[in-house]
Amino acid sequence: MSGKLAPSLCLVTLLYAAAAAQAAKPCEELALEIAAKLDAKGVKDYSLEIVPNELAEGETVVGSCEGGTRKITYAKVRPKKPEPPPPKN
Repeated sequence: MSGKLAPSLCLVTLLYAAAAAQAAKPCEELALEIAAKLDAKGVKDYSLEIVPNELAEGETVVGSCEGGTRKITYAKVRPKKPEPPPPKN
């Protein structure tokens, strides 16, 4: 193996290993990490849902977990309206 090829091969190997480690992560742990990043960016009124791969079609997928068998989907939700105050007696 040439000296120039070895660093490139190492980089590719590291990238594949990082992707595999991410995919093997438990879904709940990854969903919490994604939620923390969204919250830090000021994103509000969203939901994250952990679903089997076949139910993720057509959804916005923001993560893959449990060895690639499940996906984490993102959706905007309507903000809850504040409840009116109770009537005064």
